[in-house]
Amino acid sequence: MSIVIGLTGPTGSGKSSLSKIAEEFGFKVIDCDKTAREVTNKGTEGLMALVSAFGEDILLPDGNLNRKALANRAFKDSKSTELLNKTILPFIADIVIKQSKNQDTLLDAPTLFESGINKICNKTVAVLADRDIRLKRIIKRDNLTLKEAEIRINAGKDEAFFKKNADYVLYNNGDENMFLERFSDILKEITGGNL
Repeated sequence: MSIVIGLTGPTGSGKSSLSKIAEEFGFKVIDCDKTAREVTNKGTEGLMALVSAFGEDILLPDGNLNRKALANRAFKDSKSTELLNKTILPFIADIVIKQSKNQDTLLDAPTLFESGINKICNKTVAVLADRDIRLKRIIKRDNLTLKEAEIRINAGKDEAFFKKNADYVLYNNGDENMFLERFSDILKEITGGNL
């Protein structure tokens, strides 16, 4: 029987570096952020749903999604972030469920619990990191100002949410080798060392 592991954590926690290890264990990795881009391509139902939730001005003149405009609107407060999740997550969940059938899969899913995708997972792993480390990562990764990065962090769920919901919690505060080793141990535990 195939195993589905949900990998989640707040923005800037550095969970994406774990995908490579999962692949070495034979897991197919589904990046749910990439899936989110697919479901919001020009002309898709997902994009139309976002437009009806957030307005026409989240579109570029050519009809594609203006991601920066959407981010400014969707991450300004927790109510707007909830609206974003409620609008787009069903489309993402639908694709992910189809893609993860009949094979060992790691779902890299920032909104794993909010989307309900965790229901198809055998186990869930949350990656956490200190706020100042996350801020630095987000600023570098997304080319944001400190204020923009803080808005993104504040719009997301706090550590307590992930600790309460995840089967495993993993900290990524600096020692990369220890972090990767710990994740390998978790994968061995979940798979019973069979892979």
